[in-house]
Amino acid sequence: MIKKSTRERLKIWLTNFLLILGLIIIMLPFAWVLSTALKSPAETFKFPPQWIPSEFRWDNFQKALTFLPFHKFFLNTLYIIFWVSLGGIFSNMVAAYSFARLRFYGREVLFMIMLSTMMIPYHVTLIPMFVLFQRLGWIDTFKPLIIPSMFATPFFTFLARQYMMTIPYELDEAARIDGCNTWQILFKILLPLCKPVITIISVFTFLDIWGDFLGPLIYLNDESKYTISLGLALFRGRFFTHWNLMMAASLVVCIPPLIIYYLAQDYIIGGIASVGIKG
Repeated sequence: MIKKSTRERLKIWLTNFLLILGLIIIMLPFAWVLSTALKSPAETFKFPPQWIPSEFRWDNFQKALTFLPFHKFFLNTLYIIFWVSLGGIFSNMVAAYSFARLRFYGREVLFMIMLSTMMIPYHVTLIPMFVLFQRLGWIDTFKPLIIPSMFATPFFTFLARQYMMTIPYELDEAARIDGCNTWQILFKILLPLCKPVITIISVFTFLDIWGDFLGPLIYLNDESKYTISLGLALFRGRFFTHWNLMMAASLVVCIPPLIIYYLAQDYIIGGIASVGIKG
């Protein structure tokens, strides 16, 4: 029989091997993007493929970002992210507070109705929303991308509500004894304790808007108002044969989400792990 210590070592080695194998599989596309971004146009289509370029073309990044006004696309996307995050955090936390801490008739029924709206696909409401925004004169503006998203969304409200329910209700009672009203309890007591879930909402909002293609494609017509996803699509349409420049632009676009996740990973992992402990 194999000793217990030997079995444990084999289990650890097998686990590490599978993790390393999975990491290699995940990183292969990223490595190929980086390799292509540093190649010359001739080496891009070379067969068999050449992983390491004969000459590293770092100027591909400068060319890719100057062929089109990517700085403008970045600013447009960040502008949308700022207002959506600001309004979304406020509205979601207020809605979550009402479902988690306030006692009113029909609370559970309203909460279930809110959750049921998550089953409605975005594409089902796309046409009526477009007609509504067209009659409001919002087409070719940022308003259709900002204003609806500034209100509470079911998923984020659910996350915030579940997190708030893990906070002892005695804190609310103690605050009321000290003279705090409902809004003061929310902003002075609960919100400082809800940093993990607020971080989750902020990061998910950033990633959702950063990678959103359909919304800007439907509502934006002016090229100067394009977001980063539309900018990449425009780049691909105009410079279809310049795959090295396309990969360089795509690599630069991937950097901000990676930085955001790296800086907020502790809050994200801890916040998701703590959500849903109490239902």
